[in-house]
Amino acid sequence: MATQRLPRIAFLPGEGVGPEVVAQARRVLYALRGPGFDFEALDAPPNAVGALATDAWGEPLPPATLALAQSADAVLFGSVGDPRHDHLPVHLRPERAILGLRRGLGLYASLRHIAITGPLEALSPLKAERVRGVDLLVVRELDGDAYTGQAKGQRPVPDGPFAGQAEGFDTMRYAEGEVRRVAHVAFRAAASRRALVTSVDKANVLESSRLWRRVVTEVSRDYPQVTLRHLYADNAAMALIAQPRDFDVLLAGNLFGDILSDAASVLTGSIGLPAAALLGDAQAQRCQGLFEAGHGTALDIAGRDQANPVACIRAAALLLRHALQRPDLAQRVEHAVDAALAAGWRTADIAQPGTPPALRVGTRGMGDAVVRHLLSNK
Repeated sequence: MATQRLPRIAFLPGEGVGPEVVAQARRVLYALRGPGFDFEALDAPPNAVGALATDAWGEPLPPATLALAQSADAVLFGSVGDPRHDHLPVHLRPERAILGLRRGLGLYASLRHIAITGPLEALSPLKAERVRGVDLLVVRELDGDAYTGQAKGQRPVPDGPFAGQAEGFDTMRYAEGEVRRVAHVAFRAAASRRALVTSVDKANVLESSRLWRRVVTEVSRDYPQVTLRHLYADNAAMALIAQPRDFDVLLAGNLFGDILSDAASVLTGSIGLPAAALLGDAQAQRCQGLFEAGHGTALDIAGRDQANPVACIRAAALLLRHALQRPDLAQRVEHAVDAALAAGWRTADIAQPGTPPALRVGTRGMGDAVVRHLLSNK
């Protein structure tokens, strides 16, 4: 009888605090290993992605790194970015590695779940009563919009009062198919939640948004049980702060989704708490997604055992749920994180003035707390 192949997880820690938080998420995954679950770890070299890769190999995403990711069933990603490289051409900057992975893995939808439970209400910059019970999912399109649209660049202004000066330009564009596929992701998610999709655009001023609104409306007809509402991006930003409980699934393009997903993350009190799943066409290739914390490299605290690993540990839970089809294990990890936070364990970014010194921990200390709760509730 043939031995069943183990799922393969590629670990791409990146730079800054990435290696520290990925190490704790990895500890959690290893704590789950045993009869009924195991995996093969695919380890990239320390300079495989981002600024370190540019320094070593001359590009932020070397072909060997992309090939490693493509050979895996899922990728757990840390963080990339370094201001030292801001002077480089765009294609050599660390952040281009993210775009390269999205394109190379066929990922077009980011899912970021924002849920605020009792122990974390006091962490939010908003009043506790305003965020109590918030449970929303931001679905962001990843492959189009002004970030990737051509043409773009810099050139002299041809005429007008600023003729001859330099101008920068980007092209905001969407094809029907790009909008349709991510809209289906949002509606399918809403159908298993509270059945409300809020689609965000600027259809009052942008042609790409007018197409976005038309296509999303067309897709909504395939989901009669789901209610669709449209909001302009500025209105959505205000409503996200004023009435965050009114949102169930928030659907947005690449630009607006980038801004709104980060704003939604801050509702939790720290961008170090929510995680993101980057998904594509599950049947198109081996790799089923890339999973990340979504925060930056935080170079000022890198290597100092101060970063919050919770978001990366939650990314590991999303990996289990979406890529490895193990919702049972994902739930165990999520419950362990919630239990550790409910017990009062706090890294510096979420510690409050009244937090006892014994409960103030670093990156590894928070990982210890999650692993303890995980192993005590098998």
